[in-house]
Amino acid sequence: MRRKFRFLSLVLFAVLLGSSGNLRSQTVPVGMPVLDDYLRRAQLLGKVDSMSSFMIRPLYPTEAFGAKDGFDLDSSVVDVDLSPFHRNFGKEKKFKFRVLPATYKLQYNSTYAFGVNDGAFIPNRGFQNIISLGAYGEMGRWSVQFQPELLMAQNQDYIGFPIEHQATVLFYYEYMNRIDMPEQFGSGSYNKFYLGQSSIRYNFNTVSLGISTENLWWGPGRRNSLILGNNAPGFTHFTVNTRKPIPSKIGSFEGQFIMGFLKESGFLPPHPEYSIQENPVYVPKPLNGNRFLSGLIMTYQPKWVPGLFLGFSSVNNMYGDDVRTLGDIVPIFNGQKGMYSVENPIRDKRQQFSSGFFRWLSSKGNFEFYGEYGNRGNYRRVNDFLITPESGRAWTLGFSHLMSLKKPGHYFQISSEMTQTGQVIREEIRDLETWYIHDHVRHGYTHNGQVLGAGNGPGSNVIFAEFAWVHGMNRIGFQIERIVYNLDFYYYRYEASKDFRNKYVDIVPSLVGDWKFGNLLLNARLQYVSTLNYKWFLENQPDQYFVPGYDRKNFVGQVGFAYLFK
Repeated sequence: MRRKFRFLSLVLFAVLLGSSGNLRSQTVPVGMPVLDDYLRRAQLLGKVDSMSSFMIRPLYPTEAFGAKDGFDLDSSVVDVDLSPFHRNFGKEKKFKFRVLPATYKLQYNSTYAFGVNDGAFIPNRGFQNIISLGAYGEMGRWSVQFQPELLMAQNQDYIGFPIEHQATVLFYYEYMNRIDMPEQFGSGSYNKFYLGQSSIRYNFNTVSLGISTENLWWGPGRRNSLILGNNAPGFTHFTVNTRKPIPSKIGSFEGQFIMGFLKESGFLPPHPEYSIQENPVYVPKPLNGNRFLSGLIMTYQPKWVPGLFLGFSSVNNMYGDDVRTLGDIVPIFNGQKGMYSVENPIRDKRQQFSSGFFRWLSSKGNFEFYGEYGNRGNYRRVNDFLITPESGRAWTLGFSHLMSLKKPGHYFQISSEMTQTGQVIREEIRDLETWYIHDHVRHGYTHNGQVLGAGNGPGSNVIFAEFAWVHGMNRIGFQIERIVYNLDFYYYRYEASKDFRNKYVDIVPSLVGDWKFGNLLLNARLQYVSTLNYKWFLENQPDQYFVPGYDRKNFVGQVGFAYLFK
């Protein structure tokens, strides 16, 4: 860890000796308090360029939207000429140095772990905190963004999958043996240092290439991404990406290609010592659970249909020792088309996902509508897809609308989103063909023990709605969410009894608020989680059919601060 810190510090110092033009590569991190949501609202209101798809993040505000500073979007805080923190150095003051916003995030769970799309946070009961402070420098075409994150979690013990589930444990481990998704990260406090939202880049016109540990978000979803989201910490990756749309005669394009490295958590699932008829339910995973991830995303905005964006993404997740061919590195060459039931040694070593998506926005109507359709694999032929499009699929559909209120600049926002990764074909459920788990890549589609895509995990279905008052960066709202966890497991376990009462469901009302106090940005969320049949547990009673399951309550509080240095 110290060597990494020293290396980045030396690189940053070297950058400080140089010279450059305008700042061009500052990014707004995925999940940054207030700004991340504000930018999307601002596009619906016509305040930022409508040519940006918002489907490849993090965003580059200085390049894509012409902002003078990547974080001071309304130019109300930063004055470089008077600032004691920000400096222009070198001949003609071409080198740029900026102190990045100091951020602090706090999360509290009263009873059991809850929370998704929260970056480096872990499944945790009690308090956990993330502190981040960094700097940005630019010299010529080179840029360095050093923004590490320090995680400190209480990691208190809590009741997870009940051992009373004796008849269900074996079914449960059919999933746990195919994914690295522990309920708890050890015992006692958990502290971790990450490089966070850091990068070293070479920037040429609209294209940037480099090495980064930033969180990535692919796709149009506001709440969930099927392929890449910020549910886990950022992972080290090489990237080639656009920083703003590239215009052409037929429209504009955006894209990104990554090659990265995913790490195992190092923790076991619950009750790994449990045996049934002297047969252990836990099957040890490969000793080296680190994996190689490659991915590609492209978006297209047709010049004839303003506001419409179309896109495609594909990823490969493999153990490093299995990487052999070009198709292992570049996902578009990894088709191996054919029947999935027919053994294919090359294809079957890859965990593949692909998706097509769209987003349509109207800045005049302050409205957006979007959707994503994903497939668990990249092997299907066109005829197979036309016959059974529901095979191996997952999807997201959502909208957001800002309605003007009487007071100028004030709006009422209504938005909703639905995501489904649960499967609908019986044979696929019985064959454990569930999103994010895999027979060969038995650490699944995870990094550091957390799913990279939709945060509620394999086979989950989610519907979300929000009603909020907004004014500029300020927002006060009410949200309601219904989460059904791993329906594939539910049908796999309870198909014989056809007992619908065992579904594991969360009903989550939330109060949310964003507010800008000068150069301080504040985000807060208060949630009440009402859980029905926690971990699918329900005790039958012979003389009573409608009995309460293991129902639980959880209070969740989240607070985020971002301090912009003047």
